Amino acid sequence: MEDKSLADTGGVRMGVKGGGCSGFSYVMSLEDQPGLGDEVFEAEGIRVFVDPKSYLYLEGTELDFNDDLTNRGFVFKNPQSSGTCGCGASFSV
Repeated sequence: MEDKSLADTGGVRMGVKGGGCSGFSYVMSLEDQPGLGDEVFEAEGIRVFVDPKSYLYLEGTELDFNDDLTNRGFVFKNPQSSGTCGCGASFSV
């Protein structure tokens, strides 16, 4: 059996959980490998894992990084969102 490194199997997990001031919050974590049933995407050499329940809310979402002085961090552009809170960390559908 071939030994694979973390770079070959690992990635970033994107998901949603209930909570936040608008109903749902985005979550991200580093993972060693995708979970059973995950959707797996690759963009610019980075693998992204999304569980089936989160995929229902994240389909079509674009993830960007904002690097200006007052608003530094990840920005989720979710076409399914009907509203967000003031800080953009949570959303409603």
